[in-house]
Amino acid sequence: MTKKLNIVQLYPNDMNIYGDWGNVLVLKKRTEQHGFQVEIINYNIGDDFPTDPDIIIGGGGQDSGQQKIQSDLQRIAPTLRHLANSGTPMLMVCGLYQLFGRKFTTHKGEVIPGIGVFDADTIGGQKRLIGNIQMQSRQFGLIIGYENHSGQTYLADSIEPLGEVTLGEGNNTSDKTEGAVFNNVIGTYLHGSLLPKNPKIADFLIEQAARNKYGDFTPTKINDDLAEKARQAAAKRPR
Repeated sequence: MTKKLNIVQLYPNDMNIYGDWGNVLVLKKRTEQHGFQVEIINYNIGDDFPTDPDIIIGGGGQDSGQQKIQSDLQRIAPTLRHLANSGTPMLMVCGLYQLFGRKFTTHKGEVIPGIGVFDADTIGGQKRLIGNIQMQSRQFGLIIGYENHSGQTYLADSIEPLGEVTLGEGNNTSDKTEGAVFNNVIGTYLHGSLLPKNPKIADFLIEQAARNKYGDFTPTKINDDLAEKARQAAAKRPR
């Protein structure tokens, strides 16, 4: 029997402006290479939330996009918090990373409530943090990407960052942290898209999903020569 994993993409109509679809495509391809059948389920405002999500992906958006989805996100927040607490793997990038925190205060002073998966707050600033970014992650080693955000996110002491920035800004301009990790939920500002240049993170999400659903995971050896060349090229680029 072919095993199946369901990848749910949150709000692709409103929160997908930085090439975040590339993360879904990488997950789909690598999941298939690991021997699973894949279904991609797009969740947008007003939809019934899928009953069997194995991996959940969310992307970035402008403040207007975050304002547009906020009521619906609060509607499904109890489900998302339950899944996060239960170990469902998720990757939230930029705008949805911010809204998985406690709150996002825009540069105009409007407060958009988050859903509290991450014990973190974000404040919108006037300065955009843009450019190539690298960090060292305890779990994934060197992570490479591109950041483009004006929000500055501050983690509580209870939340572990995804990594420590060695090039670029990261969560904010002061503490050199980037992203956040809670259980199997990863939040980050890295675009680029993130997963094509960081396949270890993709495989982590797949492995956790497979173990949750089927109890084990036997990986396939995947040739990542092209991804490694892309990483090497990106690592040489200036800020």
